[in-house]
Amino acid sequence: MQRPTPTAERLSVALGLCVVMLATLPRYLAGGHESRQTLILIALGVVALATFMQWRILPQDARARLPGLLKRLVGMLVVGSLLMGLWHWLFTDWISWQVLVSHGATLGLLLHVLSLWWSSETTEASG
Repeated sequence: MQRPTPTAERLSVALGLCVVMLATLPRYLAGGHESRQTLILIALGVVALATFMQWRILPQDARARLPGLLKRLVGMLVVGSLLMGLWHWLFTDWISWQVLVSHGATLGLLLHVLSLWWSSETTEASG
């Protein structure tokens, strides 16, 4: 079986997943869910290690694209947080800032992945 080659896009998604897991920690801490918090920390350690290993074998041209992708990720995390803030403001009672941060980071990562998918589809269609 052939291993997939690491790409800057995959690395940015893995880093985004680490951010999402970090964003959920305050939610579980405030709710008193220590076992879930421990599981998230273990998963975060595994994903962070895999991300680091992926970064080490990343080709140089892909490393050059990484800063732009990380800027896109941060932008999408901000947009996701703003959209979730608007959603909670319009349609729900205020729950807590922990839930807002968790939901915003999750939506931001989803938007980042969709933007990567869309840009690859557009590139394939034009090229």
